[in-house]
Amino acid sequence: MSRARELWEQGTRELMEGRIPEAVRLFEDSIAAEPTAEGYTFRGWAISFLGRLDEAIEDCKRAILLDPDFGNPYNDIGVYLMQKGELNEAVPWFERAKQAKRYEPRHFPYLNLGRIYLAHGDKMRALEEFARALEIQPGDPVALAALKSIQITIN
Repeated sequence: MSRARELWEQGTRELMEGRIPEAVRLFEDSIAAEPTAEGYTFRGWAISFLGRLDEAIEDCKRAILLDPDFGNPYNDIGVYLMQKGELNEAVPWFERAKQAKRYEPRHFPYLNLGRIYLAHGDKMRALEEFARALEIQPGDPVALAALKSIQITIN
């Protein structure tokens, strides 16, 4: 295993444990050892928890330049734009995440688009996105709850 991958995995563990500054440091060390789409995407995710959304977006754009087939940074940019209240700007990023060749969890952009369409009051489009998320990830609790909520308001 490469040193960059080892550092990235350590950073991911730190991030999952909520040790954000340590995770950021490890992701930076990983990038210094070998710039990867994963390193930039996960550093962006870590710094987003510090409220540094514009920097997180830039990290994701760097990740896309390194590996345009990696779907996570597209979805993450959309999430950061949603957090900034820029819902319409987030839509094309989620659409690009849907098309990415290498992406897990593939149902996330559908969930996020469903949330946007609900926020816009477009229940039918939201319903379509949540239903597609369930096709990809059967039993997903977020999609199931959203579909139930939408069906209640439609009936």
